[in-house]
Amino acid sequence: MENLNTALLLMVVGMATVFAILLIVINLGKSLIALVNKYAPEEVTPAKAAANGPAPVPGNILAAISAAVTVVTQGKGKVAKVEKI
Repeated sequence: MENLNTALLLMVVGMATVFAILLIVINLGKSLIALVNKYAPEEVTPAKAAANGPAPVPGNILAAISAAVTVVTQGKGKVAKVEKI
């Protein structure tokens, strides 16, 4: 019975030690994040100027896309709109 008590005590001490170390790591991580955010804030990038609209797709590319859709869908598909993203 004495071995069981020693084993349980060792288990409790080990679990408490791991829990304490995890709390220390979590708090150090949070303080490091706060410190970095305070002294080295993220740079704000200027917003890109939005163009009026996408550039038109050249006719030869549009024809190739239409032909590919026709082949893949066996003539049942139709290209309604093609625009650059």
